[in-house]
This record gives sequence, C-alpha cells and structure tokens, in this order.
Amino acid sequence: MKVDVLLGLQWGDEGKGKVVDVLTPRYDVITRFQGGPNAGHTLEFNNIKHVLHTIPSGIFRADKINIIGNGVVIDPCIFKKEIDSLLKLGFDLKKTLLISKKAHLILPTHRLLDAASEAAKGADKIGSTLKGIGPAYRDKIGRDGLRVGDILNNFEEKYKARVKQHTDLLSKYYHFDYKEALLDYEKAWFEGIETIKQFQLIDSETVINKLIDSGKSVIAEGAQGTMLDIDFGSYPFVTSSNTITAGACTGLGVAPNKIGKVYGIFKAYCTRVGSGPFPTELNDATGQKLRDVGHEFGSTTGRPRRCGWLDLVALKYAIMIDGVTELIMMKADVLDDFDYIKVCTKYKINGELTEDFPHELDGNEEPIYESLPGWNKALTGVTKENNFPVELSNYIKYIETKLHVPISIVSVGPNRSQTIER
Repeated sequence: MKVDVLLGLQWGDEGKGKVVDVLTPRYDVITRFQGGPNAGHTLEFNNIKHVLHTIPSGIFRADKINIIGNGVVIDPCIFKKEIDSLLKLGFDLKKTLLISKKAHLILPTHRLLDAASEAAKGADKIGSTLKGIGPAYRDKIGRDGLRVGDILNNFEEKYKARVKQHTDLLSKYYHFDYKEALLDYEKAWFEGIETIKQFQLIDSETVINKLIDSGKSVIAEGAQGTMLDIDFGSYPFVTSSNTITAGACTGLGVAPNKIGKVYGIFKAYCTRVGSGPFPTELNDATGQKLRDVGHEFGSTTGRPRRCGWLDLVALKYAIMIDGVTELIMMKADVLDDFDYIKVCTKYKINGELTEDFPHELDGNEEPIYESLPGWNKALTGVTKENNFPVELSNYIKYIETKLHVPISIVSVGPNRSQTIER
C-alpha cells in the first residue's frame, strides 16, 4: 500500500478537515504530519460544527486509527481541551488515537517567546497566531526541544532546564515580564501532560510502516497550505514547517516511494489570514462580499480572512511542488451570486508578464485577469454533477485546462453531504 497525501494549495483554510472526514471511510489510518494548533480544521455534520487543532480529522470514525506524527508540535493545554470536548460528545479516543514519541512539545515559555518576538518586530510582525509554534520548531532545529517521549524519563529536570533558557531570554533580551503569565500557563500545561500520558505513545515511524506493509491504507492530513511552506511559501510570511507533500515523508517517517495519490485542495477563490503579500487581494466591496458569504474568519483565531480572486500562478506553482494528482475545489457555492468571476493567469512584474511564481512576493506583482461568466444560481441543494449550471461546469473545465490536473471533487457547502464527486 501507499500513503496518500491531502494538503492545501493556497494560504491555508481551504477546507481540508471536511475533505479528510469525507474521504476517511476509504482509509484505515489517518495521520497528521506537521504543524501545530494554529491549524483549525473545521468539520460539520449532523448540524454540529467541530473544530480540530491537533487531532487528525478521522477521529469521528470509531473504526479508524488516528496518529499524530513526529512532525507535529503539540500544546498539551490545547490538546486537553480538544480531548475534553470530544469526550463530552461521547467519543472515547484512547483506543483510536496514537501519539508519536518524537513529536515536540510546545512549552508555556514558547508562547511567551512568540508574543515577545512579535511585539519586538512592531510593524514588521508576520502575523503569528501566538501559539508558540515558531519558537517550538526553533528549539527543535536548535536541538533544544522537548519531545513527547521525554515525558516518560526524567521529565521535570529536562523541563526546568528548557524553561530556564527561555526565561533568561525573555528577561535579558526581550525585557519581557513573564512571571505571572508563566504561572497561569504552567498549571493548565501540566494538566495537559497528564492527559497525554493516558494515550498510546508510540514510535510512529515504525508503527506506520508496519501498517503500510500489512496492507492498511493511510492518508496523511496536511495543515496550513503550500504557500505557507517554510521553504517554498511567501517567505518570511510563512509557517514554521514543511506543509508540502515532502513534509509527509519527514513528518511521518515514510520513504518517498511510499507516497501514492496527492489530493490538492483549493478554494474557488483565494483567502489569506495575517500579514504578508497577497497578489489577488480585493480591498473593496467584492472582497467584503466574499468574506461575508464565505464566512471567512479564522477557525482558530477568529480573525477576518483577506479575500481575493483565484490565483492560478500560485496554484500552478503549488501543484508542481506537491506533485498533485487530483484537485478538490472547495466553496464553489460562495460564488453563486456573481455576474462574473475573475481568475489571475499571469503577474506583471517590472513591466514583464510571467506565469512563473517569483522568488519573493514584494507587493509589486500586478495580477492579470481573465473573466468568466458567473452562474447566478444557488448550489447548496445540488447533489449531482449533472445538475451543475453550465457556467460552473465551464469554470471547472477552464481551471483543469490551465492546470493540467483533474478536479475530482467539488464542494458546494459545509456539510458532509454537500460534497460532489465527479
């Protein structure tokens, strides 16, 4: 068997959680391979909205194995809140959720360092969610991190040593008053550690490869989006991990030749949360309409998302980096009430037209658009491709022709049932 990968192709918030939930019946194992609790994956079924931050989106299927891989960074406080909320809904996760011993922990002081670092940047801040994710990955790369497996061996001494390093930095470099906030964080944090101890802590790379070799089907669920990748995204306004297909290999411990299908998810338009360049952003009534109709507010932060037309330059680049084999288009219904729909096919940079994504977005990229007619019809009740308005079918065909990858699923609403396979 192969590991199939599902990931976002834009700046995150594409609707990955819903699609994983829809695809889960086809798989035995659902994994998360990177990112931290800034990723809010929203699923809606039985008229109830669920937001997951760390736990894989297959958790609502009782017969599935869910694994948090080594590439994820875990905040015990947020993890405990997720577990508690799921327990209230009647989900007992102790048999179905496994956690990698090599996953790194977000410490209380990582959150404080995140806040101090953003404050020090002033107007140049990157728009961090202030969850401590960046500092946790920084410690991982600097070989100073604490991992889930450390909980089992001399943990208190290791924790105190790391916190001492952080508090010295907070007081001496940032001149940041941390003491009261640290006390507040620590109580909930250690309660979260006790919750983690109740789960199966595993050598995930060994377990996953044995599952693959035994014929089990595995899907790897990405967080954020390709354009936020630490190497290939719109740097420095990016996340702290590799959000691309290759990140599934390092974030789970599977070899490249074990990667199978790559599902690439994109919205029928574009959004972005936080700071950073966004070539097709619409700071006008059209952008506000996309935001209002699409309920474009961050599932983790609640921040309003910046909205714009679909950007094929960035999307084509993401498809190349990820090796996408199938496309999934989300939120087509948000475009129901538009007379026309614009699509960016090129950038004009320094007077030159290009279809190639540049080394760096600096805000001087002029998007060059083509316009297509809208369908002016509500899609939320559509259940079959045969009932698509001709303008929607033409929009889909246009995108497929430009990108040379088939669109296999179209979403026309937030519910499980509003997902149409072509």
